Amino acid sequence: MARKLLKINDSAWLFAEKSRTPMQVGMLATLSVPEGQPTFVADLVKRWREVHQFAPPFNYLFKSLPVPSWVELADDEIDLDYHLRHSALPAPGSQRELGVLISRLHSAKMDRRYPLWECHVIEGLEEGRWSLYFKAHHSQIDGVGGIRLLKRMLSADPETRDMLPPWAVGTRGPDQSGLPNKQGALEVVSRETSSRVGGLVGAGRDAVGVATSLGRTYLETATGLGDGERATPFRAPKSIFNGRIQAPRRFATQVYSIERLKTIAKAADGSLNDVFLAVIGGALRRYLLENDQLPNETLTANVPVSVRPGDGASVGNAITFLYAMLGTDIECPLERIQRIKSSTQLGKARLPQVGGVAMDTYTAALMLPFLSQAILGFGGRGRPASNLVISNVPGPSETRYLDGSRLEEFFPVSLLFNGQALNVTAVSYDGMFNVGYTGCRSSIPSLQRIAVHSGEEVDKLESALGIVA
Repeated sequence: MARKLLKINDSAWLFAEKSRTPMQVGMLATLSVPEGQPTFVADLVKRWREVHQFAPPFNYLFKSLPVPSWVELADDEIDLDYHLRHSALPAPGSQRELGVLISRLHSAKMDRRYPLWECHVIEGLEEGRWSLYFKAHHSQIDGVGGIRLLKRMLSADPETRDMLPPWAVGTRGPDQSGLPNKQGALEVVSRETSSRVGGLVGAGRDAVGVATSLGRTYLETATGLGDGERATPFRAPKSIFNGRIQAPRRFATQVYSIERLKTIAKAADGSLNDVFLAVIGGALRRYLLENDQLPNETLTANVPVSVRPGDGASVGNAITFLYAMLGTDIECPLERIQRIKSSTQLGKARLPQVGGVAMDTYTAALMLPFLSQAILGFGGRGRPASNLVISNVPGPSETRYLDGSRLEEFFPVSLLFNGQALNVTAVSYDGMFNVGYTGCRSSIPSLQRIAVHSGEEVDKLESALGIVA
């Protein structure tokens, strides 16, 4: 059997996984049943059960010995009945009932005796809709890679039929989108060129850049010295989001118009991501005040940044991270967004301008203390590296379909660690900004209140900026 060695960064997600901290990412897509096709979902599942072609990474089996690697299985070695699940909510199923089901499905660690993915088709939703919940191990797919998979498996043409399921499309299978392949990366901060790869001068320059960036970051971490505006790892205050966690999850959602957020960003002279961080910062401030748990120091976020080349379709992760202040110690929303703008600009400036192996090395070294805590089981016992992860990934800008079934909305469902009980990830789609809140059930009572406060914080920013909705 063919073997593919894992990158160090990808291996870390597997070794950090425990029963209380499954290292999987998911997608919840809700689609409308085509008019006049009441048996659409059952027919789709029946057809998909006949598709026994598996594209990478969905034909990979993890083997830890003699070295961490993927073993590529033949199609007839994969038990599709195990991976494809057909469920139904008591009709008419509400969004709350769907959220409860997704919370339970996302809490369970996947069995490593099988390839690390599951596909759940869920019918019975109100208003003639159905959902697709798909989860895969984070060692195989990052946020940007997941969106690329979604784009490839859905079509921009509502007339396209007999479309393949996600496991047959994978990261290298047929593209069903009907659109030319375009770069859609969140924010590519590395520029990899052929002259640099293998070049001694380029390699030396990369090594200096990586060492300089890491040295400055960890000097500020160790001494607490710096300009006061740059967030660094392990300087975040302890909060209720940063203790030991349990396996059960909660999941909540929020939706905004992208145009609305862009209007705020323009008025505040910032980016859409600055607005997103300011909204979450304000929501967390209110939530913590309600629970009498607001630290005097600002919370900080770990913000994933894509470094995947525009046409990259590899298995695994192509991300690095920056740290950003959230201004939770500031009441005024305008002052908060200014603090965030300054913090994110300083964080981006600290990232080394390197590519390929050098960026992998930088990311591995930056995350080594945090992932070592997770692997050794020490997470949540000391000062946190950051208070939470906040991520923003661009999705399809146009309406997409699956066998004529219109994609109405979709949300990311993310992973948690000991020491990090909350993750907030957003995905844009067809003019809307869809936010998924994944939280530890025992650590965060009433997670839905954070989502509600996020909506109210958008109103506050508009009011403070004089924007008339």
